[in-house]
Amino acid sequence: MSKREESVRIQRSILNGVEKKVLVWLAERQPRWMTSDILTIIGTIGAVVVAAGFILAGKVNINYLWLSSLGFVINWYGDSLDGTLARVRNKQRPLYGYYLDHTVDAINEVIMFVGAGLSGLVHFELAMLILVVYLMLTINVSVNAHLKKEFCLTYAKMGPTEFRIIMIIVNTILIYAVPVREFTWTLEASSGEYVFSALDIVAAVIFVVLTLIYIVTVIRDALDYDRLDPMP
Repeated sequence: MSKREESVRIQRSILNGVEKKVLVWLAERQPRWMTSDILTIIGTIGAVVVAAGFILAGKVNINYLWLSSLGFVINWYGDSLDGTLARVRNKQRPLYGYYLDHTVDAINEVIMFVGAGLSGLVHFELAMLILVVYLMLTINVSVNAHLKKEFCLTYAKMGPTEFRIIMIIVNTILIYAVPVREFTWTLEASSGEYVFSALDIVAAVIFVVLTLIYIVTVIRDALDYDRLDPMP
């Protein structure tokens, strides 16, 4: 099998400049025994910690959201640093790295969103809807990486790092702002009453935003491919 042509990484997130410098700084100071594979495992451990924190916060004590926030930091450390370490040490593995990174990312997202859904802090259906749209966006990224050799990591100036920070902020608000945490909104429908928490409303907004981003992205990409591959 021929060596895979690497896609151009397109990263225009708000924190991209600062994050790159921090990741390179961290990569240069990793012990020699640290590898990209170990960092990938650390990222998955972080996803499990996120899920556990959500579930414990919903079932035991809201302060376990601190554990969830810690999990986001651990997930960022492993998920963001594994590729940077390979580049800094000039040990890139385009085929293996691409496959492992995207496969594990999908697993991590499932773990985190299922954990949030099982917590009771947000409706399980809403958590799953967000997961579906998020995975659809990642599929679109992979398709473009294959067809256009463009690996776009951000949408609307937002990337995984910004998403993690938003969730840490939301967790902190839920811990300290009791009125926000206890807020409920009841929707009456012919099939019954539906009670939504503050986190449900946040999740609904995220779902709508991600859906709009996905629709706009697909239309834009389809127009690009129509221009690149015109009808004969």
